[in-house]
Amino acid sequence: MSKQDFLVELGTEELPPKALLKLSKSFQAGVVEGLKNESLDHGEVKSFATPRRLAILVSSLDAKQADRLSEKFGPAVKAAFDAEGNPTRAAEGFAKSCGVTVADLDRSEKDGVEKLTYSSKVLGKSTNELLPAIVDAALAKLPIPKRMRWGASRDEFVRPVHWLVMLFGEEVIPSTIMGVESGAESFGHRFHHPDKIHISKASEYEALMLEPGNVVVDFSKRRELIRNAILAEGQKINADTVVDESLLDEVTGLVEYPVALTGRFDELFLEVPSEALILAMKSHQKCFYLVNDKEELLPYFVTVSNIRSNDPSQVIEGNERVIRPRLADAKFFYETDKQSSLESRLDQLRKVVFQEKLGTVYDRSLRVANLAKFIALNTGEDAAQSERAAMLSKCDLVTNMVGEFADLQGLMGSYYAVNDGEAEPVATAINEQYMPRYAGDNLPATAIGGILALADKLDSIVGLFAIGQPPTGSKDPFALRRSAIGILRILVENKLDIDLMDCIEESIKGFDTLEVETDTAEKVFEFMLERFRSWYADEGVSSNVFQSVMALKPRKPFDFAKRIQAVSNFVKLDESAALAAANKRVSNLLDKVDAGSLTTNVDEKLFEEDAERTLFQQLQEKELNTAPLFEAGDYTTGLAELAQLKDAVDGFFDDVLVMCDDKSIQTNRLALLQRLRDIFLEVADISYLHTS
Repeated sequence: MSKQDFLVELGTEELPPKALLKLSKSFQAGVVEGLKNESLDHGEVKSFATPRRLAILVSSLDAKQADRLSEKFGPAVKAAFDAEGNPTRAAEGFAKSCGVTVADLDRSEKDGVEKLTYSSKVLGKSTNELLPAIVDAALAKLPIPKRMRWGASRDEFVRPVHWLVMLFGEEVIPSTIMGVESGAESFGHRFHHPDKIHISKASEYEALMLEPGNVVVDFSKRRELIRNAILAEGQKINADTVVDESLLDEVTGLVEYPVALTGRFDELFLEVPSEALILAMKSHQKCFYLVNDKEELLPYFVTVSNIRSNDPSQVIEGNERVIRPRLADAKFFYETDKQSSLESRLDQLRKVVFQEKLGTVYDRSLRVANLAKFIALNTGEDAAQSERAAMLSKCDLVTNMVGEFADLQGLMGSYYAVNDGEAEPVATAINEQYMPRYAGDNLPATAIGGILALADKLDSIVGLFAIGQPPTGSKDPFALRRSAIGILRILVENKLDIDLMDCIEESIKGFDTLEVETDTAEKVFEFMLERFRSWYADEGVSSNVFQSVMALKPRKPFDFAKRIQAVSNFVKLDESAALAAANKRVSNLLDKVDAGSLTTNVDEKLFEEDAERTLFQQLQEKELNTAPLFEAGDYTTGLAELAQLKDAVDGFFDDVLVMCDDKSIQTNRLALLQRLRDIFLEVADISYLHTS
């Protein structure tokens, strides 16, 4: 079968730079899916994306679908003919639907039933016929939150469409998409080559766009050109250009032929916190910043231009002119904000609503402060500093700087706290309160910061549960799941031995103006522990191991984590499978007995079998040996010790009939098994490990 390269390019007005890469990948995936659905084989598929175009090049694409044999199944033979062998209406109807007579039908078995069948050859369609619909469907599936119309057209797309290239080898595929007829003419760089570029064959596309078009159409190549260019700019002045990957993607989506240029700003701006300057350069001007070998910000920036100017100094001066007022604003905000202390801004928080039913940000600060104090007292940290940090933590929300740059909340609060003469732990904690901000982010590095982060996140979770707005399904508008994972990470990774339920109940006390349902604490606790499920699934911990610990619902997350580790080690032991099965058997036996009649008092005089005595003696020994281990939280060593009970447990079940006729002996044996089960329940319910 002959093959040709296929090119589609959609020319548009400037596409949103932050979404460009996502649009390109989705377009490619849609085309590939369409080709697969039509059974068209092909070679490599490349996507291209610039601010003014989305394109796909498919190498070695089949020129037509392969012919195929179609087999249709009709009624069962028994239903197709009557007792005399004459065709029934069912057989005649099936034959008519196939365009043949009953005599032309075959017979074949399907699902153990002999049925009438008809086989026919279906000729494959030409690829030219199929491609317009494939492209149209791929464009319709692009992740565009809000589509726009232009002119008198009823077509909708992310931006107005101006041209369309559809080439199969050297042949133009006639089609109309987004109101534009296909052709073989594209356009180069808006300024350096605005004229039409005729594309003779699909495979020449990328080369023609570069020369004469002055467009680097490959997004990845253009991104690496920018990366190398901005790094080289830094080297020219003996500095390091800091490459922010998300900004790099955005800038790549803004230019078609990148040119890196270095500008300078006044050193007096370096008096402003570097984070504010960096954010101003990145968010407003899409510039990269430079640092020295001590990671200190330098008064330079690198901008990426879409114009190859004959006089680059003019472009640099233009960028310097534009960036100066942005930095001047940041300096003004900083100097103005420092004139008022954080504490003096507390009253302003009374006017800022946190959530309609949960009160103002000031109300929230009071709740978080009380909870932070409670946690500090339970961890041996400075309660006064924890409370102070919490009270001041949201005050920067009403500063000029955070009003302009919301991403700086917390960070600017820490700078202003230092300016106000607050204690260093208080200032640092204000910055750390939002950590971890996302999966894999750093945890607070200080004890007070960790306490504030815990209190802040827990207040949000408890408050929203209290007013009946927990996450539902995939909806989590307040990112409570992320907050819960953050809390668990802080408690586990910082090895904080805190009772989570106590903290939840203390937090609920702060919502004294609400009628909180009595089961709210339990719901929040369950919600928190359930976050461990995905956590440990990602770490490769089996659901059986997780459930064995979850069954006990340990109230301390750090303790929960230690139990998971212990059970994970236990299942690797040779004895674990037999002991898990025995625990399952014990659990089933005990479940059949009235709970009120169960006891752990074992009478040795009632033993009849040596296996009973052996198990009891070893069990007593293990109870003594493991008690201090479990008290210290050394569950791994404790379970390894209990693994030595395997032979005694096996011998017991081999030789002893638990549910015997003698009631007193039966009760005594059940008490022994209750003791056995209880000692394992000091760590986990290992009966969940029994899989058969």
